[in-house]
Amino acid sequence: MADISIFNHAAFGMREISTAIQNAPYVPRTLGALNIFTPKRVRTPTVSVEGKGGVLSLIPTSERGAPIDEAKGESRDLRDFRTLRIARGRTLLATEIEGIRAFGQVSELMAVQQEVAEIMDGKTGLRSAVELTHENMRLGAVQGIVTDADGKVLFNWFDKFGINQPDEIDFDLASATAEEGAIRKKCNQVIRTMVKASAGAWINGQTYAMGLCGDNFFDDLTQNKETRATYLNQQAASDLRNDVGQAFGTFTYGNIVFMNYRGTDDGSTVAVPSDKCKFFPVGAPDAFVAGFSPAEFLPFVNTPGQDVYAMVIPDKARQAWVRPEVYSYPLFMCTRPGMLLRAKRA
Repeated sequence: MADISIFNHAAFGMREISTAIQNAPYVPRTLGALNIFTPKRVRTPTVSVEGKGGVLSLIPTSERGAPIDEAKGESRDLRDFRTLRIARGRTLLATEIEGIRAFGQVSELMAVQQEVAEIMDGKTGLRSAVELTHENMRLGAVQGIVTDADGKVLFNWFDKFGINQPDEIDFDLASATAEEGAIRKKCNQVIRTMVKASAGAWINGQTYAMGLCGDNFFDDLTQNKETRATYLNQQAASDLRNDVGQAFGTFTYGNIVFMNYRGTDDGSTVAVPSDKCKFFPVGAPDAFVAGFSPAEFLPFVNTPGQDVYAMVIPDKARQAWVRPEVYSYPLFMCTRPGMLLRAKRA
């Protein structure tokens, strides 16, 4: 029968269990799977971003022999942003450990390790909660405003970079007709604005625009007269005629990939509002950065930051419990918030 002293084993050391949770498989969330965030693993609590303010300007005409126009050098702006800390624990009582008996080929150590792994990496485990929080921060970054669990604004990247947030675009999906091509014109407006605001991050043939759609926006986009007429004689028309539609799928129109974003089932914790669409670039180098700082504990100080850290804290006074805990020190940012646009369906 296992007891609480089993946690003295090296397998539950801070480095060992952090390595194990880093390697543990987990289901990636939508924005994490897109790989649009450039990882920046730092050894300090801050992430530095250098801005270059070079601007193209017209050269005035001048008379032959006259002094020529003097080009202005690029201004550089170094900005430091402090990473955040997210942490959660779950107490495992000694009575829960004592109920574990070795059987078959599974040792008591392995059985306890599996118990801890379930707390750490189970579907509702600590690692899953960290990943959901990361996804919420990614969703905030692609909209330009990162919020905390209670909705409090943590970073407004428009304000941080001194950029006015572009006005919301009314797609007016209910009034769209095949003849006018109004939706395609709105798509052109989105792409042109992104390209102009990209400061060189838009690469032809590589970068494209994506729109995360709420349910009503996506349904109206795929079922209105203009888009249906466009696809009527194409193979994709079978999807448009499907009564089920493309729930939580993607739909390309006007050179924009529209995705029906599936957030949390409550439709509010991590979600795109049903009548809205959020546009951002994919394949734009360094437009989004995911910074990670090291944990605040001695074995990890001054080491490159990792996505998540784990440890098991024992009750040394009474040996009545142990407490698996996870920590993460992220910063999800958009370096070109002018490329982030938003729309409503009507």
